Amino acid sequence: MGIMLPYMPFHYLLFERLKTDAIVLTSGNLSEEPIVIENSEAINRLSPIADYVVTHQREIYNRVEDSVVHVIAGKTRLIRRCRGYVPEPVNVPNKVDGIVAFGAELVNTFCVGKGHHAYLSPHIGDLKNLRTFEFFEITLQRFIDLFRIMPSLLVCDKHPDYWSTTKANEFRSAAESIPLMRVQHHHAHIASCMAEHGIRGRVIGVAFDGTGYGDDGTICGSEFFSGSVSDLERESHFDYVPLPGGDMAIAEPWRIAISILLKVYGTDFLQLSLPLFSRIGYERMKQITHMIRSGINCPMSCGAGRWFDGISALLGLCVESGYEAEAPMKLEALANLHVREKYPVKIGKVIILDEMIRQIVSDINSGIHPGVISARFHNTIISTIFETVKKISAEKRIRKVVLSGGVFLNRIILGRIENLLMQHRYMVYTHTNVPTNDGGIALGQLFIASERRKQDVSWSPGKSH
Repeated sequence: MGIMLPYMPFHYLLFERLKTDAIVLTSGNLSEEPIVIENSEAINRLSPIADYVVTHQREIYNRVEDSVVHVIAGKTRLIRRCRGYVPEPVNVPNKVDGIVAFGAELVNTFCVGKGHHAYLSPHIGDLKNLRTFEFFEITLQRFIDLFRIMPSLLVCDKHPDYWSTTKANEFRSAAESIPLMRVQHHHAHIASCMAEHGIRGRVIGVAFDGTGYGDDGTICGSEFFSGSVSDLERESHFDYVPLPGGDMAIAEPWRIAISILLKVYGTDFLQLSLPLFSRIGYERMKQITHMIRSGINCPMSCGAGRWFDGISALLGLCVESGYEAEAPMKLEALANLHVREKYPVKIGKVIILDEMIRQIVSDINSGIHPGVISARFHNTIISTIFETVKKISAEKRIRKVVLSGGVFLNRIILGRIENLLMQHRYMVYTHTNVPTNDGGIALGQLFIASERRKQDVSWSPGKSH
């Protein structure tokens, strides 16, 4: 449920003239594209989907989306940081002069540094879209000019094919004296939360999301770290599963469900009787099974978000996604919050979820309500995070815990794990003023770069990093 108060006289006039009880307002853009800011473009591009286009003689200089927030555990949490928040800086402990961080590819923002101020851009969006990438380029140059930034250090994600990485490489090519630093995706997630809270000491970091390029070239996203801003060590993660079809598996979560079942049962899973099977058909199941076993276009992933996708599909909640994060959102919405049971998990350097899957399949076949299964799954993830943090804390003697990543947009996961950790006297740091999703990545990149630059006494502009 979303609520927006009228903020222009025109909104009041609409209610006076129109015979309707409600108006649904949305930004003036096609899906995945930036907001249109010119009257002529609005008429040309929006006329096919809008009955009327209201124009104004005042030009829009800088497009900014509406901000999106929600409340978890009594705290306002930003999902999209835009109007009303940008360009208010994040104050960081280090000097960040001249650092330009290019962010991630999805839910992109960038960040530029001046003094102790980190200026996060407004929400840019998915850089795979040409118009969005053009918006990214224009806004980046505008921020550099507006805040009089003299770029002296560039920082980007380690993923070689991100468009943000491509832009960073182009930027460096135009000014070869500026060094370029590459930062691992989930390291940047943890550093983003640390920057927001001004933390520089040793922490346990938990980065849970769907996708991020790992140091080993695989897709990561269930990361438990220990260490400081400049150097985090990977302590644990979920077991890997193949993603048949790569990005298609995210668009069609049933593929992930089949991959998980094949991992746990082998080809015997085809003998199971699950409602999902009748929806996708045995022929497609066999094709995906062959694809996985042959290793054809099946990148390995340990992303926590992919398990939410797979379980949602197993329960028949979201077999094919119509919008981003549909599968985990439906899974969260269905959970029975009164249920306290959880499934067994094997905790270690690699966290094995096989027995959880066996019991979920048993619950489905026993006719257990999907809301109960969803709750037990959520409780399992919460327990897994807590037990792993407790284990790392005992080994490393660290009591500060930092939580970041898109999975922590989930109210059940974030609210309960934050409370559970605080009950056991851990110091817990979560996002409030910066998005926990990839919208905060650029801030983390900038903070890591500033810390490494400060520590590296041999730093020089021509040095490769």
